[in-house]
Amino acid sequence: MKFAVIVFPGSNCDRDMYHAVKEVMGEEAELVWYENSNLENYDAILLPGGFSYGDYLRGGAVAATSDVMKQVREHAQKGKPVLGVCNGFQVLTESGLLPGALMRNKNLSFMCHQEYLVVENNETLFTTDYEKEELVRFPIAHGEGNYFCDEETLKKLKENNQIVFTYENNPNGSVADIAGIINKEGNVLGMMPHPERAVEAIMGSYDGVKLFKAMIKNWRQTYVTNA
Repeated sequence: MKFAVIVFPGSNCDRDMYHAVKEVMGEEAELVWYENSNLENYDAILLPGGFSYGDYLRGGAVAATSDVMKQVREHAQKGKPVLGVCNGFQVLTESGLLPGALMRNKNLSFMCHQEYLVVENNETLFTTDYEKEELVRFPIAHGEGNYFCDEETLKKLKENNQIVFTYENNPNGSVADIAGIINKEGNVLGMMPHPERAVEAIMGSYDGVKLFKAMIKNWRQTYVTNA
């Protein structure tokens, strides 16, 4: 499986994402500079954390208008996996690939620590290796991680089982304790906590391995087994 890790000006978690899929999971991966991108030959797109364009306007707002996001949208429309973490989640909401928005944390401070999450939906291509309601631990590192959507959108997220992860102890004020959501089609996941920073003992948690393992396994079952 071949991953593209999109690098914007200000991305700072791209190497973490690359390390997780290349060194830990043993898959093909490339760091793809946003201006030099041709995503046609990649199987999955990873939008890493950081501060793309310095988070001017809003986190992810400028990156969402870049030409590479047109290709990401086309990739998503084909049903291929897209994972956006932290700033990547912000880019996905700003570009309209996921509903809602990420606002300043309720305490108006940057937060960087481990958090426990509840797996609400273990039937997505990213989460089939987890048990439903399994408690996992991922680090967070964000200043604008407070997920917000209106009541109608929240109702649809619940009805369509699009809420994938929730916080056990909500650190940032996110509505309904939301830590990660997926699109209605089930192939675009956005989340604030960092699974790529939870793949080795030295990081304090292995819980992110299951997410990447599930993505790889489910992709192979769909695109390789049925080829």
